[in-house]
Amino acid sequence: MPELPDLTIYIEALSARISGEILRDIRVASPFVLRSVEPSIEVLVNHKVTGFNRIGKRVIIELEDEYYIVIHLMIAGRFRWFKSGTRIPTRLGLIAFDFTSGTLVLTEASQKHRASVHLVKGSDDLAGFNPGGLEIFNSTLEEFRAALSRENHTLKRALTDQRFLSGVGNAYSDEILHHARISPMRQLKDLTEEQWRNLHSSCQLVLKKWIGILHDKSAGKFPEKVTAFHSEMAVHGKYRYPCPDCAKPVQRIRYASSECNYCAQCQNQGKLLADRGLSRLLKKDWPKTLEELEQ
Repeated sequence: MPELPDLTIYIEALSARISGEILRDIRVASPFVLRSVEPSIEVLVNHKVTGFNRIGKRVIIELEDEYYIVIHLMIAGRFRWFKSGTRIPTRLGLIAFDFTSGTLVLTEASQKHRASVHLVKGSDDLAGFNPGGLEIFNSTLEEFRAALSRENHTLKRALTDQRFLSGVGNAYSDEILHHARISPMRQLKDLTEEQWRNLHSSCQLVLKKWIGILHDKSAGKFPEKVTAFHSEMAVHGKYRYPCPDCAKPVQRIRYASSECNYCAQCQNQGKLLADRGLSRLLKKDWPKTLEELEQ
């Protein structure tokens, strides 16, 4: 799922292409994608683009007269940019937004139809899409700690909950926790003062670093290969690859339809975290440390 760094690059690309342009038409190819009824498509047509925003993991295109296009890409949704009037791709295309400068198409490489578009009138209705998560940049340590501490969870869950922290998901939470040298399964209530400082700093440093990397990769072009996996990442998607800091193999925990990647040596004093599936299956044979795993 595109997260804060990816969405930042998307918004930069959209701003360069449609800021000040007129929305000429909205063409819907999938009946599942448009989740709102009012205002209608016809009402938004011929309005000028006045700005852009991000709420959590949603991209907001702002139009004249307080109209908004709210787009949630979910896991498999992506933007594509074409010349004006381009036909919507048959297999993956969901919806097209025709501007005077070109056509923005939302695609989804999934049959689960999770990506969504809402057409919204007024800032009050727009506010209803905000889950309340803290925007990490320019936040103080005290604000950060207060936002995450509203409920006691594991760090992995807290960092990816949009009610607590805005825009961070599975991929960048792995990178943040590795940079901070903290186990993803550590409870918030157990963090030391130093760990809180490291976590806050790592959130800002890692996200800024990746905005810069993705900015350089796009090099002024519209982002075409938005993915959660990058060769430059330290642990996310790097199961069994050597940790860039200690050279021990990166580990993973699988849960539901996702997984968490971490370095046992750097983040958990060499102790392995229990995988719900495998640890239950192997029981006493489940290795507890890297040394046992290597044996």
